[in-house]
Amino acid sequence: MPKIVIAIDGYSSCGKSTTAKAVAAQMGYGYIDTGAMYRAVSLFFSQELVSLSNTKEVVAALDRIHITFKHNERSGKNETCLNGLTVEDEIRKMYISNIVSEVSAIPEVRWAMVAQQQKMGHKRGVVMDGRDIGTKVFPDAEVKVFMTADTVTRAQRRQQELLAKGEMVNLEDIIKNIEKRDLIDTTRTESPLRQAPDAELLDTSFMTIEEQVDWVIELADLRLAERIRKKNSR
Repeated sequence: MPKIVIAIDGYSSCGKSTTAKAVAAQMGYGYIDTGAMYRAVSLFFSQELVSLSNTKEVVAALDRIHITFKHNERSGKNETCLNGLTVEDEIRKMYISNIVSEVSAIPEVRWAMVAQQQKMGHKRGVVMDGRDIGTKVFPDAEVKVFMTADTVTRAQRRQQELLAKGEMVNLEDIIKNIEKRDLIDTTRTESPLRQAPDAELLDTSFMTIEEQVDWVIELADLRLAERIRKKNSR
């Protein structure tokens, strides 16, 4: 069976990461959370007081960042590691959400992360979610999905995620954060968030995670069948 790349792009809190993880698990593929990579960079910049407007500081800091993923046997989940330390919980906090779009809009940051992501997925057989996977990282991905959802629904989902981790944040503040991130993500100069021309649109406003996973896997099965049919017809 040939291996393909499944690229899932879209707005925050649409279920991209949860869906991508489940799809990867069911298909026996690797999963790469590119959003976590930008969050890890944001955490490092915050800890090291890196000036986002100082290109030299940014480039020098990037040289000291090493991001990896590991599987936690106890929880059964993948965790993000920054320079060897697990930072999965810290990078999901609201203060990181407030700066990650600004950090990820820096061209030097995107160039560094895209290069790492392309290296991680060059052998195919991966599910990757983010903002520019189908447009920049893997424009030749066999499956491209663009996720969207109603802003209030996204905010409510995000609030539930934070509450589950013991962080209580006002819904209005989350909505403002989401709107700010959407604006930065869609208007940045380097790799703005947009739907690739050949990406399938998936509105998750009224879908369960299970329905989202089934939808993506059905699309992947279709693309795989098409690829096999073309190969056999040569």
